[in-house]
Parts: sequence; structure tokens; C-alpha cells
Amino acid sequence: MTDRQDEVKINISTYQWSVRIFSTIKRLLSVNIKMHHDRGQVAEGEIFLFNHFARFETFIPQYLIYQETGAYCRAIASSEFFAGDDTLANYLLNVGAVPHNHPRLIPYLAEEILRGYKVIIFPEGGMVKDRRSQDKRGGYSIYSRTALERRKHHTGAAVLSLAVDILKQSIQLAFEQDNQSLISHWMNKLEFATPQALQSAVERPSTIVPANITFYPMRVSDNLLHSGFELINRGISRRLSEELLIEGNILLKNTDMDIHLGDMLYSRNYWSWWVRPIVKQLAPKMESLDELLSREASQRTLKHRLLTSRLRQNALRLRNDYMKAIYSEVTINLSHLAALIIYRLLEQGQQAVDVNLFHRMLYLAVKSVQRLPRINLQRSLKNPDCYSELMMGQCAGLDQFFLTAAQLELIEQEGGHYLFMPKLCQEHEFDQIRLENMIEVYANEARPVAGMNEAIDRVISRAETTGPVQLAELYFDDERMAYQWDKASFSKPRHQEVNSRETATRSADPFLILPEKPNRLGVVLVHGFLASPAEVRLFAEKLGHLGFAVIGPRLKGHGTSPWDLRERSWEDWLTSVQRAYRIMQSYCDDICLVGFSTGGALALLQAAEQPDGLAGVVAISTPVKFRNKNMIFVPLVHHANKLVSWLRAYEGIMPFRPNDTEHPDINYSTMPVHSLFELRLMVNQLVKRLQDVHCPALIIQGDEDPVVVPDSANRVYDKISSKLKRLEFVHSQRHGILNENIDNTQGVVIQYLKILEESLVSASTEQEALPAIEPPLTI
Repeated sequence: MTDRQDEVKINISTYQWSVRIFSTIKRLLSVNIKMHHDRGQVAEGEIFLFNHFARFETFIPQYLIYQETGAYCRAIASSEFFAGDDTLANYLLNVGAVPHNHPRLIPYLAEEILRGYKVIIFPEGGMVKDRRSQDKRGGYSIYSRTALERRKHHTGAAVLSLAVDILKQSIQLAFEQDNQSLISHWMNKLEFATPQALQSAVERPSTIVPANITFYPMRVSDNLLHSGFELINRGISRRLSEELLIEGNILLKNTDMDIHLGDMLYSRNYWSWWVRPIVKQLAPKMESLDELLSREASQRTLKHRLLTSRLRQNALRLRNDYMKAIYSEVTINLSHLAALIIYRLLEQGQQAVDVNLFHRMLYLAVKSVQRLPRINLQRSLKNPDCYSELMMGQCAGLDQFFLTAAQLELIEQEGGHYLFMPKLCQEHEFDQIRLENMIEVYANEARPVAGMNEAIDRVISRAETTGPVQLAELYFDDERMAYQWDKASFSKPRHQEVNSRETATRSADPFLILPEKPNRLGVVLVHGFLASPAEVRLFAEKLGHLGFAVIGPRLKGHGTSPWDLRERSWEDWLTSVQRAYRIMQSYCDDICLVGFSTGGALALLQAAEQPDGLAGVVAISTPVKFRNKNMIFVPLVHHANKLVSWLRAYEGIMPFRPNDTEHPDINYSTMPVHSLFELRLMVNQLVKRLQDVHCPALIIQGDEDPVVVPDSANRVYDKISSKLKRLEFVHSQRHGILNENIDNTQGVVIQYLKILEESLVSASTEQEALPAIEPPLTI
């Protein structure tokens, strides 16, 4: 290490140029980088600590910090990068890298922190690929390639933060004692123009920000980077091959990189009360941290030795705390949960598990960890669309997990069981574990997170006894979560212009009304196009008072933002109805589908599927033909929009149009043209499927409906195959006859539901007991 390197300053031009280059490369890669923090960590943090899983990740924190704050970072790098190639060494020095064998590493970085730089450290050293970071007693360690054994993590970051705090205390004392000589010394050494700027710098608390980088999913399939490198370099080492295989997939295939910043650790909290008096006595003579930190310094006083001894002891405590925080900040994903379940079953002596039972365990695990405090969940575990079909084994994350497991010969499916292969329990070398047993990597990564192991144990013990009503509670919780997720997803700045024109004020939450003594018949109540569950909520409450259990689903894309609706298909709307039907099946033996307008069409489409327990369907103001003649031009405008979107950066020639709604407190004021197109597709499908409706049916239509051609009701009535069917026309010049209860529309529906209820009871040869209400599920 030369004096030249010791004095190298960050080259601002090179740093900014590197940031621009990385921004360009980032757009070309398939890794989705997101840094999560909400407590001022980036602005106030001084030393940032990250776990280490991939080589390329060492360049990312500096980039993100600069993007958010404009602050420059120093980063500790292996000395091997500074040997041999002067071009590489000079570049690394210019962008803030400091070799780990710098002769005065701690004092130098401490001074840089006071100058306003942030410091990036990867305290694990080598990449922790086996993830066996926590021992049975809760301690943390890593594997050392040089010692070929596990060891405790280095305390360098802790010593640095504590040393920075000592330095700050010393300079603060100089100000308190008006020691102008020492103030001038530190102003010159730290390059401050004014005493006020120096004083401001030393008054900032010394902080460490523990952080965790988590990748998902992790794949082991071959990739272009790995194949190309092997083609050029025959016989590459297994270690390098493993890194290219795993990390190439991270870079080149769609992968989420979540960086969670934990709570800041304050160095001052690790000093005993009597340390400041010692610093006070040493400060007037301390012109550098080198003397304090040097183990070979001559003529060291008892106070000097006491302070350095306490520094090292406190560094051990601080090291333990930040390593625990780093591993606790992992971003939990579906593969973590699946891996933990598998290894817990193995520990219980199981070599296989029923497929459906495993899917149930995994779904319950998702719902369980959602309730854990202070846990970081991967976005796919916060968006029910990504996991809600787990019980049916339909989930992209689950497919990816078992694809990897099959490729690594860890799990096989035989008949209705997942078989755990012996390889799951084999020991693997440090540099092979990611390539040989990714499931163990996932499990070891998740174990340190508080509450995870206990949650998995509860799920496994209760999975088989969890009843349908308890599952229905969780399914409905997903419906509410989906609403909040969709609403947040379409509330970004780019959506604001359209969103600001919306006038709806009524809650769009889905609802579930369960009377204390429910009737045999339950109701799935479906709202109309551009509306939300608020459209039918008051009617649902009336039904609830009459003893009917009622669920009001929110059709996908509704009640959030017109942008959201623009992304949805009519099949998405139908799926919303199907999920609500599945939930109601857990509460009632028999179900009647009741829908208004588009909701009526969806109710008929669901009835055409002839699901179990279907007792009847009520379709109100169902569209087959529309009053607005412009609907015939919707396909033309829709396809023009798509063409323009492909050719131009903006959204199309007419992506949205105003909606003159009868109920501006409920309905969208702006409608996407794409959704009108989907509406036409839905109507076309409805006409094809009406003949498959065989259940009892009530068709209600306003005779002067301004939206739907009244003859639509006749067409529906004529085409359905129901033997028991009724057609009712009510006198109305409004479309919203159910919401406004025009001409006693609600009364007509209620009367019909009561007749259905009575017929079900009388048709039963013996009274069937209502399903017992199970206690709320605690997982």
C-alpha cells in the first residue's frame, strides 16, 4: 500500500460517470432492484453493512445511496483487486474503494465519515453460500476459506463506528473547552472550511445501518453467461462455474433483488457511563486515531489501555447485534416457507408428504407469516394474486420451487405425494451448496428471522385439522388484502392525473355478512361495471338482517383506479365471483347468485358452470344489447390504442373517456376504452353460455333503462335452460334499479330468495343441521 493510494480522493467525475453507466446496464438486465427503508436510514446512516450472496451486488448499494441522497460512498474491497492491474486499481480508488489491508484502514475511514462520506462494508467477507449462519445457541458465524472452518465475523465495522464516536467526542470536547489549537488541527486534517461545519459534523450521531440483500427466485438452470464463459474457458473451476450459473440467472432472468435496511444502531449506546471522562482526559493530546488503535503504541497510559480494551469489548457486542439484525432483515418469500416446512418434516422423520396437505401447509404458512411483527415479506407474499390458488397447487412461485427441486434431484412427485430424496440431508462443500441444494440455502436463510420456526411448527401441527370455515376466513382476508394491494399499485404519480378526476367516496372494500343464525341459503351479491361493492352494500345489510349470509366481491380492477381496470380482462372479473362463491360454500349448503348489470352477466356465467350448491340465480339489468350505439366502435378504438401504444411512448389515441354516472360517489368518473372492449367480449361469451344455465332463475329489467336495451331481458330469459324461471319488468327510467330500489326491486329479490329458501327446506327429506361455526383460526 503506497502513500499515493492513501491520499487518493474520490474522483467525482468518474463516480458520476460510473453511476450513469450502471443505470444503463441496469435497464438492460432482468434483475429488479428495490431498496426498502422508512426510518431515515439512508440520510442519517454512516456505515452500511450488507450480507454477501453475489459478486455483482457489491456495486449496487453505492449506486442506490447516491441516487437517493447524492452522497458518495467509500467501500472496503479485497486487496486482490488492487494488485497487478494499475488500471483496475486506479478505477476502484477513484470510485471510493479502499483495500481491506490499508495500513490505517480504521482511522482513514473514520476521517472520511466525518468529511461526509458513507462507508459500505460486507462483514461476512466471503459469500455465505451455505447460509448456516446461526448455530444451535443462536450465535452467528461464517465459513473461512483460509482456515477451512467456521469462525465469528470480524469486528472491523463495529470498531470503526466506535472509533468514529470517540473521534467525535474528542472534537466536541475541544469545542467545549475552546481549544482553538485542536479545533484548527482537526479543521485542517478533515478539510473543513469553518469551525461551524466541523462542529455540525461531530454532532451527528455515529450510526450503523444493518441491511440484507435477498434474491428471488434463485435458479440453477444454464444461462448465456455461464455457457459463454465455459465455451471460451474450458475446464473452469467448480467454484467459478457455480457462481456463473447462479448469478448469471439472477442477472439475466427475471429476479427480484430486495434490499431491506434495518433499524440504525447508535454507537453511543455501547459505551459505559465512565468512558466519556476517560475520553475527556485523552482528548487534548489526541491528534489522530492511529495512536488509540495501535496495539504497539509505546508509553500508553492506564486510561489509554482501559479505553482501547473497552472499545474491543463493546465492538464484540455491537458486532453480535448488527449480525443478528442483518440476518433478521432477510426478505421472506414462498421458497423460504416451502423449504422450512420440508426440513421440519424431515426432522420429524417424514420422507414424503401428501401433495394436497403440503399445499395447505404452504398456504397456511403464508397467512401465518403475514401476521408476524416486523417481518419483511417479498411482494409476492403481500399480493394475494400471487399465492391465493396455492391450495389448488396453482402458483408460479410453487412451480419454480419444484422445478429447481427436480433439477437438483431433491424432490420427486409420485402419485399424490412429494418424495424427499436423500440428497436433501447430505453435506455439501461451501462452494457447492447453492448448486447442489438450493432448498437448504433457502431454509438456512430464513431460520434466523424471529418467529419463523415457531410459525412453521404451528402450521404443520394444525394443517390437517383446519376446517373449511377457518380457511374461508383466510380466503376473505385475501380479498381484502388484494383490494389494498391493487389500490396502492395504481396510486403512483403516473396515475395521478386520471385518479384526480375520480369522485367516488364510498368504501370499495369487499364485504362478508354472517348472521348469528344464518339461513340455509347464502347469497353471492355482485356489483356492476365501473362500480364497487358499495353499490350493493346497503341491500346486503338488509339481507343480513333477514338471516341471509352475504358476500360482496370486488370485481378486479374496480374500486381502485381506472388504470387498474384498464389492466383487467372479463375473465378476471369472473374469477372474483368464483372466489366469492368458494368462500360462501364454506358457510352455506346452498347459494344463490345475485348480480346487477355486468354483475348479473357474471352471475349467469358462473351459474353456467353449474357449481356445487347452486340453488338459483338473479340477474338484474343484464346487458346483452346497449343503448349507446358507439359501443360498436369500441373494438376499433381499442385496437387503434394498442397500435399507437406499440409505436409511440404514450398511452394511445383514446385510452380513457368520461363516464356520466348515475352514482358519482360509487362509480368511476373515467372509463378505460379497453374495459369497454372486455365488456363486449364478456357479453359475447354470455350469449354462448346462457343455454348452460339450468338452475332456477329470476330476470329483472327496467322497462326504460337508459343503458341496457330492455329487450336484453327477453333474450336472457329465452336462452337459459332453466325449467323454473321468472321475468320481471319494473317501471324505471334509471339503470340503477337495485341500488335505488326503484319500483321495489329489492323487495322482488327478497321475496324470490325467501321462496328459494322455503323450497330448499321443504325439499329436504330430513332437516340438515347448519354447519357449525368454527372458532377463528390462530396461526
